Amino acid sequence: MRIPISAVFFLLFATVVHGGETGVAARVNGAEISNFRLERYFTEYLQAQGRSVGGIRNPDTYKRLKREALDQMIVKELLWQEAQRRGIDVSQVELEEQLNTLKQGFSSPEKFIRELSKAGFDQQSFSEYLRRELVAGRMLETLSVVEPVDEAEVLEVYQTNRQYLQKPEQIWARHILLSASDPADPVADEASRQQLLEVREQIESGADFTAMAEQYSQDTTAGAGGDLGYFSRGTMVPAFESAAFALKPGEVSLPVRTVFGWHLILLESYLPPSPLPQEQGMQLVRDFLQEQRRQAARVAALEQLRATGKVEVVSGL
Repeated sequence: MRIPISAVFFLLFATVVHGGETGVAARVNGAEISNFRLERYFTEYLQAQGRSVGGIRNPDTYKRLKREALDQMIVKELLWQEAQRRGIDVSQVELEEQLNTLKQGFSSPEKFIRELSKAGFDQQSFSEYLRRELVAGRMLETLSVVEPVDEAEVLEVYQTNRQYLQKPEQIWARHILLSASDPADPVADEASRQQLLEVREQIESGADFTAMAEQYSQDTTAGAGGDLGYFSRGTMVPAFESAAFALKPGEVSLPVRTVFGWHLILLESYLPPSPLPQEQGMQLVRDFLQEQRRQAARVAALEQLRATGKVEVVSGL
């Protein structure tokens, strides 16, 4: 499913420098990435993919994923350093806007501050980290600027592939989420599942799903009755997506477990695949070709940064 803003928040703070480091995972032009930072980031990196450390059985898969997480951290550090060299920064207004957006993902300012404290932050240190994150993102955007794609190429690709250019099937769903226990507690986890079964019984007996979501859901969509809007395949985590697309309009799922907790899902509506009008198809091709160019520019620029910098991986990954 979509990553809640709270998960985005944890993704942002996972690479901050903490005290009490025990070993170095990598050095980027002399700047150290500690094993502690890597472990924290790795957990959140997996969560963003709907995985957990305990769910990885294959040692080779574990090592590969951990190296991917470390490579992301190395890229961020390279981008930050390049931005510093070029004098690229973000304004205080932009920084405050992003902070306010993150705060809105929490039920109260006090909860936001508590989460900062759990992570070893105060508001000032987190603001500084967030500034580095935003600057690195701006640097990546700068490296990804390319010329517009030629319209003759757009038309050619469109005409060759127009039979495949369809609007994918979409569903409109609502959900009720009971958040996962932290740390994981089998007794509490089962209690959450049983609670959702009771809620489902009430819905099957005539209770309104929207009202029940407003009352019970622990997701940020609770105020909107659990409304997730329309989405296509590939948007949600696999377990949630499989259950949602298996429903018929009006059906409510049994409790579904994901890394976020237990869900009840109501399918409101289903839209089958449909042909795209030429204007939309052309725009889709235009966007695709333009993104291909941007990706190629990013890859080339990042390869150049790594080639001209000094990156030392010392964690054995």
